[in-house]
Amino acid sequence: MVQIEAAIAEAEQVEARLDSYDEILCHIRDTMEKMEEKNLLIEVANQNNQKLLSEVEHVISQLDLPHKHQMALIDSDLTSPHGLQNAVAAGKALLAAMNAEIHPALVRLAAVQEQRKRFDKWKTKFSQTISRHLNNLFIHLGNDAGETLSFHASDLTLPKHNSIHRELEVYTELMHWCKAMDRKAYTALTKVYTNSLSKLYERDIKQFFEEAKQQISGMREKKGKGSGSNQDITGKLKQQAQNFGGPAKSPQPSGLLGLERDQWCVDVDAAERQRFDEVLERALAELEPVCLAEQNFCVSFFQLDVLSPTTKNTQTTLDGLGTDSKSETDAISTASLPLKKMEKQINEEVRRMMGDLFGCLEPELVSFIAYYEKMDSFYCMYVLVRLSQHVMSAQDTGSFLSMSFASALVQVKRNFDRFMQAQLKSIEDTKVNRKSKCGLLPYVANFEDFAKTAEAIFKNTDRRTDLDKWYTKLVGAIFEAILRNAAEHHRTPQEVIKMENFHHLYALLSELKVGVLDGLRKDAKQKYSDALKIYVTQYFGRPLEKLNLFFEGVQAKVAQGVKESEISYQMAYSKQELRKVIREYPAREVKRGLDNLYRKVEKHLCEEENLLQVVWRAMQEEFIQQYKYIEELIQRCYPGSMIVLDFSIQNILEFFSEIALSH
Repeated sequence: MVQIEAAIAEAEQVEARLDSYDEILCHIRDTMEKMEEKNLLIEVANQNNQKLLSEVEHVISQLDLPHKHQMALIDSDLTSPHGLQNAVAAGKALLAAMNAEIHPALVRLAAVQEQRKRFDKWKTKFSQTISRHLNNLFIHLGNDAGETLSFHASDLTLPKHNSIHRELEVYTELMHWCKAMDRKAYTALTKVYTNSLSKLYERDIKQFFEEAKQQISGMREKKGKGSGSNQDITGKLKQQAQNFGGPAKSPQPSGLLGLERDQWCVDVDAAERQRFDEVLERALAELEPVCLAEQNFCVSFFQLDVLSPTTKNTQTTLDGLGTDSKSETDAISTASLPLKKMEKQINEEVRRMMGDLFGCLEPELVSFIAYYEKMDSFYCMYVLVRLSQHVMSAQDTGSFLSMSFASALVQVKRNFDRFMQAQLKSIEDTKVNRKSKCGLLPYVANFEDFAKTAEAIFKNTDRRTDLDKWYTKLVGAIFEAILRNAAEHHRTPQEVIKMENFHHLYALLSELKVGVLDGLRKDAKQKYSDALKIYVTQYFGRPLEKLNLFFEGVQAKVAQGVKESEISYQMAYSKQELRKVIREYPAREVKRGLDNLYRKVEKHLCEEENLLQVVWRAMQEEFIQQYKYIEELIQRCYPGSMIVLDFSIQNILEFFSEIALSH
């Protein structure tokens, strides 16, 4: 028992010692766990410190602006190449700093906001310097005479002002900086530029078109008169406008088809028309490179081909609290625009600026065109063709110049249609002169000059269909007017009027060889032939009238059943009666009758068409046919009677020939 108790006591001691060891181990375990946790916290803290240090270094590196850039922003020298170079570099550095890629949360830091305020201060100062310098430069360049038209007057050249563009090109990056950093300053500078340069272009364009007028109409006045020729031409224009009594839209009376021949285009100078066409082409060709050069410069200088991602005045990432969401929304909306819509917006912006610069171009062009249409409405055809060629050949149909030309072309097309409508009305309103022989109607005689002029203008052009459309209307109206006027004239037989005028029209249409008028050409030929036939039948009549009546009676008896061989037994149609009638038509009297007929025909016909011999030949053929008819009936009804007329076919040919030669 004692040993057992000793063993139990020993075991209790061992157990107590183990418990103490266990407590020590637990304490060590707890201590180790705490140390491990502290180590982890220290490691996290170190990592955070490193990240914070890295972020701070990043922010500092992003927002730090070297001292030289600060000085360049505060005290910019934009007049020297070196100073300009420093200013551009400083502006780029400031732009990069204010658009640094910094976490939005860091923007809230007081130090960052303080730096942003310093940036804003430098930005404002730099923007003011740029605005002041470029503002003065734009005004100076706009007032500077530079290249003027006087140096190029001999060959009509519009100054391109490349020297202005070259002088401004060095400031391109500064203008881009303004667009990004100070939109208000950019907009103000844009307005100053357009206002200044628009005056320059307005002066150039007005002088350009004045010189164009000199080269077209002022050649005579210009010799020895210098600048005074402008007043002479203007006086001439005013005088003509007073004489003709109408605004620019009314066609010049001397150019209407319905006027008498002696009033048709009395003051027209063909050489002046040719000069107008040449100078107009030269003027349109000169406008294109000038507008294109200015447009290319503006797109590059003002960065018009880049849409602003925000409507805010300054595009930066340091705008502070509560504003970044709207900026992001603006940027996202701009980025999500379809390509075509973006291009449309860019084109509209370019056209708007070009419209401000060249606001006088379209009015001056339209005024120039109207100036000459007052003097000669035929000019509207030249303008329609030339302007259409430039509109159709334009590479950029959406450009300002193409749109301006297209707008002017719409007005020119209206003037052309109005001019043609006036021609149509003049044909319809034509009244014939009843006091004298009719001859060629005015619109028929005038249409030859009109058509040949139009053909020369529209030959092988895209506007040919416009002319062809009016051709059919005009010629159709001429057809109707010929028939109407022929019936109204009392001194000249209407068949003569039809014959002469349709013959002239047929000859002209055959010469012109216009496809759309081919049907009307054939119709004119038919109407001419019909009128000739009716006139010959009506006025030649039957020179051997009694013989014709005699044989009409013979034919009536034959129709009643009497044999042709027994006609001579009829008392009224005996051989004696036939000889009696034949004796009334001796050769001498027949020739005298033909001579009187020739004189009558000669009075009817006009000399211009030279149809007298044609009509005389047709009458000769008609007489021979009547002669053969009578001779055949004599042979059939009075065979073996030896009855013949007092003259032969050979005599008839001689009569007609001698009468024609004698006159």
